[in-house]
Amino acid sequence: MNGRMDADQHEAGRYEICLKGHLDGRWAAWFDGLSLSRESDGTTILRGPIPDQAALHGLLQKVRDTGLPLVSVRRTEPDRAARPVNESR
Repeated sequence: MNGRMDADQHEAGRYEICLKGHLDGRWAAWFDGLSLSRESDGTTILRGPIPDQAALHGLLQKVRDTGLPLVSVRRTEPDRAARPVNESR
């Protein structure tokens, strides 16, 4: 390990955060406008863009404050439709 952190770790990304239990829809505003869906398996999924790692950590503190157990945090790929056609990686 060279001690250097990749720039990708600090860039914006889309995330899915899964919680065990159901949150009421009114919580969506508290989670900075992320979409909130209650799944049939008894979990709640928060989805949406997170601007950087600091914002992700702040969001995880809010998750902790709900009292619901955290099941998973997953970075997802952005919509290809939202990416400009001429963008190269």
